[in-house]
Amino acid sequence: MQKGTISVQTENIFPIIKQYLYSDQEIFLRELISNAVDATTKLKALAARGEVKGELGDLTIEILLDKEQKTLTIRDKGIGMTAEEANKYLNQVAFSSATEFLDKYKNDTGNIIGHFGLGFYSAFMVAEKVEAATKSWQEGAEGVTWSCDGSPEYSIVANDKQTRGTDVVLHISEDAKDYLETHRIEALLLKYCRFLPVPIKFGTRSETVAEGEGEEKSTKTIEVDNIINNTAPLWKKQPTDLSDEDYQNFYQELHPFSAAPMFWIHLNIDYPFNLTGVLYFPKIGNAFEVQKNKIQLYSNQVYVTDDVKDIVPEFLMLLHGVIDSPDIPLNVSRSALQSDQNVKKITGYITRKVADKLSELFKKDRPGFESKWNDLGVFVKYGMLSDEKFHERAQDFALLRNVDRQFFTIEEYKEKVRATQTDKHDKIILLYTHEPEAHDIFMQACRKKGYDVLVMDTVIDSHFIQHLEYKAGQVTFVRVDSDTVDNLIQRDETPESVLSETEQEQVKGIFENLLKDATGRSVLLKAMSPEDQPVVITRPEFMRRMKEMQALQGMQWGDFPDSINVVVNTNHPLVAEKLLRAADAATQQDFARYLYDLALLNHGMLKGADLTAFINKSLALAK
Repeated sequence: MQKGTISVQTENIFPIIKQYLYSDQEIFLRELISNAVDATTKLKALAARGEVKGELGDLTIEILLDKEQKTLTIRDKGIGMTAEEANKYLNQVAFSSATEFLDKYKNDTGNIIGHFGLGFYSAFMVAEKVEAATKSWQEGAEGVTWSCDGSPEYSIVANDKQTRGTDVVLHISEDAKDYLETHRIEALLLKYCRFLPVPIKFGTRSETVAEGEGEEKSTKTIEVDNIINNTAPLWKKQPTDLSDEDYQNFYQELHPFSAAPMFWIHLNIDYPFNLTGVLYFPKIGNAFEVQKNKIQLYSNQVYVTDDVKDIVPEFLMLLHGVIDSPDIPLNVSRSALQSDQNVKKITGYITRKVADKLSELFKKDRPGFESKWNDLGVFVKYGMLSDEKFHERAQDFALLRNVDRQFFTIEEYKEKVRATQTDKHDKIILLYTHEPEAHDIFMQACRKKGYDVLVMDTVIDSHFIQHLEYKAGQVTFVRVDSDTVDNLIQRDETPESVLSETEQEQVKGIFENLLKDATGRSVLLKAMSPEDQPVVITRPEFMRRMKEMQALQGMQWGDFPDSINVVVNTNHPLVAEKLLRAADAATQQDFARYLYDLALLNHGMLKGADLTAFINKSLALAK
């Protein structure tokens, strides 16, 4: 039996780091600045314990770019390192000084970022040589410079550094020279470091200031430090200390030039996990586009990703904002989430907070909630479709709107129409339109019957209708153009036709001959009220729904035609008398065409030359 220690070949570690460890090369800057923030945080922790004497002074982290020398420097004024510490922490891959420090001072460190001990080596993704000039905070410590060119060899030599802290100097390689451009570095700082808790300076900027008073008043331009980050972002503050204006200003900081949000939720929990953040409800109207870059995930104010599908349910990705949690498990490169029970708990918490906020708004100010429903409807419906727990909470504030712009909860609406719209199977029939203007003729017929009609015109209402039919119980949605008005809500009574069976067959034959070349058109005869339309175009509910669902799922039925019923009212005088009493077959056919075109016009299906011909025919008949 043989035992031993598995060794890591150092000459292989740098290619692995460079090619495989980090998903995105540009995050080297985030990692190195995070190290600088950690060094500063450690210094503050030691000072709080009384181990560091005197004033700490300016702790601003500086980013220095020298295009001539091809160097990028990250300078901190933090804890620094002795020669022994540099040897210990910089020469042992995956030995994190942050982890050791946390173990030693776990009650005093607040927000140490690093855990893996690998962030420093991300520098070799863009640098052909890396130097770390450092001096420890400890009294009497001497400065040292650690240097490595990406090979297994390194050097540590004394230097004459006078100030506490560390300068990490990257000698940028030829294939990464775009990191020597000011605009490139500034963009990375804004992306990854804009909310870090220690001030970060990148050069200077011009600022106009006023001086003097009265007639002597003037302005001048001065150069000031270009501090790129907000060290105390809004989500780290207590909601009681913030105004509506604070939240709106922060939204503009996150999403410049965007329309103001409707409202927001401040997340703030420290048990059983730590989570802070702010989620905003944007005005989305009838749009339905899940945007994966509108919620940013942070860990201790360090930007991680804007792809939060593993922590935020998909329907919540319609929201905008920030989530920050040190308890979210990340992979080694801090670029992706890892599966964990905490993630499921956090997902459930966020969903519950969103539902609670909407419920609170509904109960506190229902008219205000109703006024926002045009922008909230798609979000709430999508949430109910995709998340069972959200559905349970949302059914008390999800709204239905009728054509008279009145709003009802699902239960309220069921009670409103129960007496007049219950069919012979004891099912409540919820009549709806997706195009009120196009369906005006059908809605008028419904009003005469005393029926109420809903507007279901959002991009996901086809799905939502079926969802409610399954969830609400004893409810069926029927579109107003799916059948004749007397058959939208099926009763036991059946009206009698004034025509004999022979006359009915004659009428049917006239219309079938008229439509013999029209695919997908079926002729049906029905005995309706003489006051109803002579001919009605209907689209059978089942077939239409099938096609709509297939289309939403990206599937096509090929050349399968629309299923349309041409329903002829055998009790209408124009059919029972004028059509049958026409002088000859040609006149019958001509008049049948007129009645059919009238139905098409009522349904918004008559256009162009056909419409012109219909108008001319109407004028001729009027004479």
